[in-house]
Amino acid sequence: MTGDSSIRDGGLSRRGLLASSAAAGGAVWLLRGLVRPGSAHAASAPPPGFPAGVDLHRRVYENWVGEIRTDQLWTCVPRGPQEVLDVVNWAHDAGWTVRAQGRRHGWAPLTVADGTPATARVVLLDTTAHLTAMSLERQADDGSAEVRVQAGASLETLLAFAGARGYGVVSAPAPGELSVGGALAIGAHGTAVPSTGEIPSPGHGHGSLSNLVTELTAVVWDSVSGRYALRTVGRAEPDCGALLTHLGRSLVTEAVLRVGTDHNLRCQSFVDIPAAELFAAPGAPAGARTLAGFVDRTGRAEAIWFAFTDRPWLKVWSVSPHRPFAARAVDEPYNYPFSDSLPEPVARLAGDLVSGAWASAPLFGQVQYLLTKVALTGDLSDVLLSGTLVRDVLTGDVLTHLLAGGLRSDLWGASRNLLQYVRPTTLRESANGYAVLTRRADLQWVVSQFADFYRMLLTQYAARGEYPVNGQVEIRVTGLDDPSVCGVPGAQPPLLSALRPRADRPHLDTAVWIDVLSLPGTPALHRFYREIERFLLTLNGDRAAVRVEWSKGWAYTDTAAWSDPDVLSHHIPASHRAGGGPSWDEAVTTLDRLDPHHVLSSPFLDALLR
Repeated sequence: MTGDSSIRDGGLSRRGLLASSAAAGGAVWLLRGLVRPGSAHAASAPPPGFPAGVDLHRRVYENWVGEIRTDQLWTCVPRGPQEVLDVVNWAHDAGWTVRAQGRRHGWAPLTVADGTPATARVVLLDTTAHLTAMSLERQADDGSAEVRVQAGASLETLLAFAGARGYGVVSAPAPGELSVGGALAIGAHGTAVPSTGEIPSPGHGHGSLSNLVTELTAVVWDSVSGRYALRTVGRAEPDCGALLTHLGRSLVTEAVLRVGTDHNLRCQSFVDIPAAELFAAPGAPAGARTLAGFVDRTGRAEAIWFAFTDRPWLKVWSVSPHRPFAARAVDEPYNYPFSDSLPEPVARLAGDLVSGAWASAPLFGQVQYLLTKVALTGDLSDVLLSGTLVRDVLTGDVLTHLLAGGLRSDLWGASRNLLQYVRPTTLRESANGYAVLTRRADLQWVVSQFADFYRMLLTQYAARGEYPVNGQVEIRVTGLDDPSVCGVPGAQPPLLSALRPRADRPHLDTAVWIDVLSLPGTPALHRFYREIERFLLTLNGDRAAVRVEWSKGWAYTDTAAWSDPDVLSHHIPASHRAGGGPSWDEAVTTLDRLDPHHVLSSPFLDALLR
C-alpha cells in the first residue's frame, strides 16, 4: 500500500493531510513530497545515440521527504544487467553521467542534488521495475543460507522471500520500502546487539546489512577492452571493501547476502518510563529502567522521544520461539497504523504547523505521545486530564478509532513482521543522523550526555520563541561490522560503513544511533541541527568516536545541510581514516580506479570523496 488513498482505516493519509494543510495556504514541502515523480514529461528529443530499446523518459527526481527535487531529468528503466551496461557505456562515450535510482527513500543528496536542471547531462537509472529477481542458494548445515537478490528489489520483498523459507536477519531498517541496492550503498542498519549471554546463530550479525554480503556484481571499468563491464566481486577480494558501502559512487546490480535461521520475536512497547529515568546518567539506583538495562536484557531496543514530552515510546524486542500468553500474534508487518496514518484532527494540527504555526510544536508533541499511548495501551487517563487544546484534537471519535484497532503494546510473530513497521505513508520529516561508537559499558553515558544537551538546547530555543523540533528523537543501538559474520574466509570489511570497528580502539564495540526529526521548513531547524552536530563531535575521544549516518542529514551550517566545509573535508574523512587503517583513502582510490571516468558519480560525491 503506497498511500494514494485519502482515507484509510478511518484516518487521514499523507495525501489527505496535503489537502487539509494546502487548503490553509501552507505545506509546500508536502506538495513536493507527494506529487508522484513522472506525473508529467517534458517533450524533447532523447540524447543522441541512446541505446535503442531501453525505456527512456523525462521524470522529476524527488526524494522521500521532498527536500531534494529536480527538474525533469532523463530517466531510463533497464530490463536487465546488460541494458544497465549499455546505458553506462553510452554515457561514457557521450560525456554523460549515470545515477542509479532506487526507491528514493533517503535524505542525503547521494543520487542528485536539489535543483538539478533539466539541462544536466545525467541519466537516472531506475532499478526498481525489472532488476528485482531473487533466489535462495547454498543452504548450509549450520542453518544459514544465501539469498541472491538484484538491486531494485525492496527490503520488504527480500525479507518476505527469506522468511517464507525459514530464514531472516537479526535487525533491519524499519521501512520496508527501500531498495536493496540503496540500502547496501549507505550501510543500512536496524537496532540490535547481543543480549547478555546471547550467542548469535550462524548467518546473523549485529552490524550493517552490507556486512552480510558474500559477493556482489558491479559495473566497473575494464582497461583491457576500454569499456565498462559487469564484474562479480567476492567478499575476500580487496575491491569488495569499497563496493560494500559505496555511497552511490558505483553501480551494483546484484548481491548475495548470508541469512540465518529465522527467529520469532516479541515486541513490547513501554510509554510510562520518564525520559529522566530511561536516559539517566550511569550509576542510576538499582531497579531503574535505563536504556542500557533493556539492551542488556534483550539486545534489541529503540526509543522514540516526542518533542516537549517527558515519556518516550520504548520498543523492546526479544527472541521468543513461542507466543507469550499476553502477546498478540501478527502475521504481517506494519502493525502501528496510528503512526502510519494520522487521524484527521491530528493531521490538521500538523497542517497548522507547516502553515506557519510553529509554536504549536509542544502541543503537537504531546498529542503524538498521547495518541501513541492510547493506541498501544488503551489508557485514556492522561487524555482526560490534559488541557482543552489536546482534547480538541484527540476527540472521542479519534479515541474510539484508535481503540477499535486493538491494543498493540505486546506483539509476537516472525521477525520481519516485528522489524518492519514504517509505511511510506508515515509523516515525512527531516532527519539528521549520527553513529556514536562507544563501549557497551558506556552506552548509558552516551545517551545521557545527548539527552541532557538536547533538553537544554530545546529549552533555550523555546525561551527565545523558537521551536525548531516538532518531531521526535530516535535512538537505536547496534553492534559493529564483523566481517566473519558473512562466512567467507578473509572477508573484507565495508570500508566506508559507519560501523567499521576502530583498530586502535577495540574497546569501542557498540554504536548508538541518534536522529532528530522535524518537519521540513521549520524555522531555525538547520541552526539547531548544527548545534547538535557540534556537540556530538565533542564526544570524540577515548570513550566515543562519531561518524555521520550517510542516508541522513549532516555537515550543517545555520541554513543548510551537507554544506559545512570543515565537516565535509575534515571531520568525515578523519572519522574513517582514524583507527590505524587507511579505510577512507583506500575506498576513494578503489572507487576511482573502478570508475576512472566518473561516469558513476556526481559533483557532490566528487567533492566529498577525495
